[in-house]
Amino acid sequence: MNAGSTDVVASSARRFNAPGPAVGVALGAGGARGLAHIVVLEALEELGVRAVAVSGSSMGAIVGAAWASGIRAADLRVHVLSIFGNKPLTIARLMRARVGKFTDFLTRFDSNPVLLDAELLLQLFWPPGMPDRFEDLEIPLAVVATNYHRRRLAIFESGPLAPPVAGSMAIPGLVKPVEIDGLVLVDGGLIDPLPYRALKDRADVIVACDVMGASATHQHKPPKPYAALIGAAQIVQYTITREMLKVDRPDILLRPPVGRFKALDFFLAAQILEAARGVKDDIKRGLDQRLGRL
Repeated sequence: MNAGSTDVVASSARRFNAPGPAVGVALGAGGARGLAHIVVLEALEELGVRAVAVSGSSMGAIVGAAWASGIRAADLRVHVLSIFGNKPLTIARLMRARVGKFTDFLTRFDSNPVLLDAELLLQLFWPPGMPDRFEDLEIPLAVVATNYHRRRLAIFESGPLAPPVAGSMAIPGLVKPVEIDGLVLVDGGLIDPLPYRALKDRADVIVACDVMGASATHQHKPPKPYAALIGAAQIVQYTITREMLKVDRPDILLRPPVGRFKALDFFLAAQILEAARGVKDDIKRGLDQRLGRL
């Protein structure tokens, strides 16, 4: 680990060699909105762009790891739609991923009957056949999580794959924190919702997909308790991203218009993917302009 404000855990410092300018892809946090990352990856594949590195935070880590393993974006789309198109089966899987029991909630103040096991939950999102280790990925990957006790960033780049990704998606109050080698990890979006800085010095062009835009809803009702918890976290993540972008920016910043969707709107996967369709034109224009100057 370094002595700065970031823990770089088991760094592999690999760089994939591809012809032409090196393109890095950063996929941000955002819950169900992060399914829009799939559309960005589809556009890159259609352009024949092979990324030299991928970074991901929270939902971006889940999608990014699957893509870095060699699974095509079109197949990720099929997988996601098959999962969230079967609501009863998905709910049954979520119930099996619960950590607490309702009877515990009545006798223990520290118990949460809705809390989910991060690694079991990850199995729901990931396609079958995912590799066990970072070293087995086709594209180098940096997973961003939050070191809960030290209140700083933790970046994982080698070693076992599933635990850091599970930690990166561990939303406090909803998903149980993940322990790795003495570190307690929670949602990477709490510190770095759009991890394009993790790709500096690794790529000539960094493409970042931000799905944390302001909500497009015009409702004025108070949110329900869990919606308020997750919504408050997203407000923090939105603010962090806004401040980060004032300091420096990725070469190409993409913002799919998915603000009307909530963090847990996974059963609206088809609508999210459709809403993000226009981002394909944005990325193609951005890459044409950027690569033309290199």
